[in-house]
Amino acid sequence: MTGLPFKNRLLVGLTLFSMFFGAGNLIFPPFLGAQAGEATWWAMAGFVVTAVGFPILGVMAVAESGGLKTLAGRVHPVFAFVFTLLIYVSIGPALAIPRTAGTSFEMVLRPVLDANGLLDAKIAGFGMLDAAQALYAVLFFALAAWVAMTPEKLTQRLGKFLSPALITLIGALFIGVLLSPLGLYGEAQSAYATGAFARGFIEGYQTMDTIAALNFGIIIAMNIRAMGVTSEKAVISETVKAGAIAALVFCVIYGALAHIGAEAGGAFAGMENGAQTLTHAAGAVFGPAGPVLMGLIFFIACLNTCVGLLSCCSDYFRTIIPGPGYRGWVVIFALISAVVANAGLTTILKFSIPVLVAIYPAAIVLIVLSLLTLGFDAVRHRPAVYPVTVAVTGVVSVASALASCGLLPEALASAQRSLPLADVGLEWIIPAAAAFALAMLTKKRAPVMRTTEEAA
Repeated sequence: MTGLPFKNRLLVGLTLFSMFFGAGNLIFPPFLGAQAGEATWWAMAGFVVTAVGFPILGVMAVAESGGLKTLAGRVHPVFAFVFTLLIYVSIGPALAIPRTAGTSFEMVLRPVLDANGLLDAKIAGFGMLDAAQALYAVLFFALAAWVAMTPEKLTQRLGKFLSPALITLIGALFIGVLLSPLGLYGEAQSAYATGAFARGFIEGYQTMDTIAALNFGIIIAMNIRAMGVTSEKAVISETVKAGAIAALVFCVIYGALAHIGAEAGGAFAGMENGAQTLTHAAGAVFGPAGPVLMGLIFFIACLNTCVGLLSCCSDYFRTIIPGPGYRGWVVIFALISAVVANAGLTTILKFSIPVLVAIYPAAIVLIVLSLLTLGFDAVRHRPAVYPVTVAVTGVVSVASALASCGLLPEALASAQRSLPLADVGLEWIIPAAAAFALAMLTKKRAPVMRTTEEAA
């Protein structure tokens, strides 16, 4: 088969959407709407560029290059191994996978315990809250591991069932707000009042979905092949089309969530995050059923993302340590994540987030370079482009990560803060662009041909 029928292509697109759309994607747009108020749609335009555009381009870049390791290998083989390993560990058992259980627990079971006065209760000498969280994590990861055991069937499980269910539930909340408006959009707050597009751009960047995109591309390609597509060119083409479908769904869902947040921002005061914004909106529209609706939305979103991350991490680790096999790695990561989710996620975040801050700019630069050099063999004709641009980006971003931990000497920290765009966490952009421009001017020298007489 050289291409997918539209029905299957839609399933792949919905699968990609569901793998990306976790708790963070749920809470960013409504809080943006609550803060941006009348400037919501300008802010959303900037948000979509980085929160939708970069990740989808990342999936396409990985599909085109043949995998993250191949793409990163354009810099150097050692960099490819270290960078790829850091990405899979940081978005896998060290951060993102455990967080899916913790976040969904906060929205699914904690409100139930709170409503029944059980948060401080004891059971067999253990706190009810801790016991409930431990049991929830075990059951949550057991379910996620079961779904992830057959990665080639994710389009059937995520795209066919869970993703439509998630979209339907979010749609129900949106329609409820349309039929029973919460109020008018409020006034734009803080940075949204003077630069809504720029602030939205920064908020979208901070979702860090681009890192996940570098991993999901291979799983999506695997599912396309499982549907009978054999030509590599066709696999890349179908991945691009699935990415376009996912991008469209993202824009619609993000727009709906931003509208809900904008109305909630005008109606309620004191909201500190997107979860509170959605909870207020759901409670106002659906009454006692509101928390149930929110619990279902967060549970499905977190489960989808967890399954996607378990799949891509296990698929990678089976290639470097094949002993346990794919399914063995799924079980290993599920067990590790269950432990981390219950025994110090806050501590893990302190170490994992600086790592993400350090590697995220390099991930974006790799994607941009891949697209800028599409159809042009940069590795052959401009060999300095990838290593120089990524190296400069890496130096700046690692310095930023160390500065955020207070580990950078004051003189260097002061220099880092003085870089353009440092106040919004984008201080790496100008150095990266300059490095790229200089590297493009450096051509590979042609080999010197010596005559027979010269050789003699």
